[in-house]
Amino acid sequence: MVTFDVSYSSRSRKFLKKVDKILAKRLVEKIEKLMENPIIHDTKTVEGSKGLFRIRVGDYRILYEVDYRNNLIGVIKIDKRRRIYD
Repeated sequence: MVTFDVSYSSRSRKFLKKVDKILAKRLVEKIEKLMENPIIHDTKTVEGSKGLFRIRVGDYRILYEVDYRNNLIGVIKIDKRRRIYD
């Protein structure tokens, strides 16, 4: 089984540093699940954006893209649902 590496954008790293530790842990655990299978059962594609996916963690969303050629998941943005697409 192939495992994927994860690359965080500066925006997503900054978000994880500013939220409380419990929420950050939940978000990182969800991202770590993607390392084994980048398209898990609750993954949705983002309409109008080819190759962009989102997963839900409570009121928060994680936007990411998958590079199958390099086995890399790029976490683009993490934020609340109402702000994620700004």
